[in-house]
Amino acid sequence: MKEIVSKNTFGPLVLIASTVLASCAIKDGAPESYTRDWRTIEDAVPQNEPFSRYGNPDSYQVFGKNYQVMPSNTGFSEKGFASWYGTKFHGQRTSSGEPYDMYAMTAAHKSLRIPTYVEVMNLSNNRKAIVKVNDRGPFHEGRVIDLSYAAATKLGVAEAGTAPVKIRVIEIGKEGTVVTGVAPVAVVGQAIASEKIDAVKVVDKVIQPPVEKIIGQQFYVQVAAFSSEDNALNMLNELKSKKFKNVRIHVEGAEDKLLYRVRIGPVPTRFVAEKLVIQLKEINHNNVRIVAHI
Repeated sequence: MKEIVSKNTFGPLVLIASTVLASCAIKDGAPESYTRDWRTIEDAVPQNEPFSRYGNPDSYQVFGKNYQVMPSNTGFSEKGFASWYGTKFHGQRTSSGEPYDMYAMTAAHKSLRIPTYVEVMNLSNNRKAIVKVNDRGPFHEGRVIDLSYAAATKLGVAEAGTAPVKIRVIEIGKEGTVVTGVAPVAVVGQAIASEKIDAVKVVDKVIQPPVEKIIGQQFYVQVAAFSSEDNALNMLNELKSKKFKNVRIHVEGAEDKLLYRVRIGPVPTRFVAEKLVIQLKEINHNNVRIVAHI
């Protein structure tokens, strides 16, 4: 084992060293009793969190090699190979100070600030997952991210051990909203975002299709479509009362025949959309469908 040195504080040295030293001991592996179907594994939910006090030195050293922690994660994306870590590290402290949980949607990265939420796409099967970066690694040439066992299972990396991936940082606004970097969906009427929507008419003038203007692939869950604006508003309010977020009305058609589509979204991945479909069907919305825009 070579010397591990942090150039700033003792805290990061201890947390990074604890993980790396463990790699010299018992062999890593998968849990014996983990049988979750990858489609049922939920993404990490991006949150506005303060950066770790001890997990973000300006630089640190592992196995004689220096690594720099980025001053900002804004706009970061990267391609390379993903690997995963499991039973050997389960319960040990990560570089953020949190215990490693192989059943949580987390990951390790050498230079992203901790914590950071990233979307990981497996380029061999196009599966996507959102994970929270709360640890340092992987310290192997060519590997860009080390996934928890749950995240590796969802992405189809667990079976192969490694896979080519693309990662991108999910930026969080001051109010905790996800900043996707795409053009906004054209929502009919500012009043949709208001809790007092019943008192306001959504459509002030006829809007010709296409209503949506999107860069990149986005997914929506369409709950219902109505010829009546009032019925659409009632559905919107019902969904909001049941704590569904990002419910909006899309209007299509000509002046004499408008169609009001009640949709939830955009959501970051198709798997999140599929989860919404399940939740909606559980409360008897049986005609829901996923709509993808490119």
